[in-house]
Amino acid sequence: MIGQQSIVIGILAVAQTIVILTAGIDLSIGAIAVLGTIVMAKTVESAGGVGALLIALVVCVAIGAINGSLVSFLRLPPFIVTLGTFTAVAAASQLYAGSATYPVTSPLLTFFGQDFGIGAWRTTLGVGVMVVVYLVCFYVLNQTAGGQHVYAVGGNPTAARFTGIKTNRTLLMVYIMTGVIAMIAAWAALGRIPNADPNAYQTANLDTITAVVIGGTSLFGGRGSIVGTLIGTLIVGVLRNGLTLIGVDNLYQNIATGVLVILAVAFDQVARRRTQ
Repeated sequence: MIGQQSIVIGILAVAQTIVILTAGIDLSIGAIAVLGTIVMAKTVESAGGVGALLIALVVCVAIGAINGSLVSFLRLPPFIVTLGTFTAVAAASQLYAGSATYPVTSPLLTFFGQDFGIGAWRTTLGVGVMVVVYLVCFYVLNQTAGGQHVYAVGGNPTAARFTGIKTNRTLLMVYIMTGVIAMIAAWAALGRIPNADPNAYQTANLDTITAVVIGGTSLFGGRGSIVGTLIGTLIVGVLRNGLTLIGVDNLYQNIATGVLVILAVAFDQVARRRTQ
């Protein structure tokens, strides 16, 4: 099922959407999630399932807060900040894991891999949590003042400041939220494949950006929707699954995904020029 295969990328794409709506980008989101899986796998024996989840949450949120602080208060470019964070976090994951893979047997950490169904239709709890993440973020972005601030900061940060919006705080909260969502994605990843691998999800950044852009969110900020991201995630999932079924090598799949995101950005740029 495409939904099950897209759980981790789908959840991470929500975080990527929120960042891109502020005219930023997060190249570290996949690496943060992978580090979250390693942290949970290595701390579960000493801290227990709940303790491992809390430690992973603190780690992921701390990294998001660092990104947010550098972007909001020091006004560093999000691309450079998150690229540096990606490199550091990916290396930290390898060092912490000793370049080894850790099997996870804790029922709590693999909880989202359980099946549930309605009648003949069955899926996993991971799909359910992905849907919940989309619903919560849809509500926040469309029905709360904070969500409107995200759109305002991405659309015109100067005008947003003049209207009284605390743009620095908004950006900081956005990146902290990406840390929270990355931890949820890490938890869901262990439910799908109960192994913490520091080499997992190496194309997560490309896949999430592709899903967000295909879903209609502008890389220039201020325009887009969570619903579009969900559609984009399913499109990316169908593309990769289809190419896998016909025997296309993973490297060629990455080429196809890269070309797809370039085309999507090009169409977005053309649309912006026509509306200006």
